[in-house]
Amino acid sequence: MTDHQKPTDGAQSYAVQKTEDEWRAELGEERYQVLRQAGTERAWTGELLDESRSGIYTCGACNAELFQAGTKFDSGCGWPSFYESVRPDAVELLDDTSLGMTRTEVRCASCGSHLGHVFPDGCGAPTGDRYCMNSLALDFTADES
Repeated sequence: MTDHQKPTDGAQSYAVQKTEDEWRAELGEERYQVLRQAGTERAWTGELLDESRSGIYTCGACNAELFQAGTKFDSGCGWPSFYESVRPDAVELLDDTSLGMTRTEVRCASCGSHLGHVFPDGCGAPTGDRYCMNSLALDFTADES
């Protein structure tokens, strides 16, 4: 477990807090299912998969900065992949034992929303990590040129 990975205890307090009804109304059903219920969008369907402009990726629920576009790479997995977050404390890493396997879930550290999972198979990335994120969990703002 890395220094910013925490055990799943369900008692985490986040800077951005809303009721589930507020989240659902704000996010809509599709984004709510991914961000607040740890769902996964189908591979190769996310609108940010092929995004290649310079800019910043933020949390789709609370707009916290999560990933710089320069850390995005084509991992061939069907979801946007990054090799590191903007800061170690921008994301929260939790043990995920759902689906009969152990994985590392990635959540927004500001609001606790589910973003995806991180894998140590980095596909040649500088850090060796592959943050496999749902497009529905992210927003993108391109740098002004």
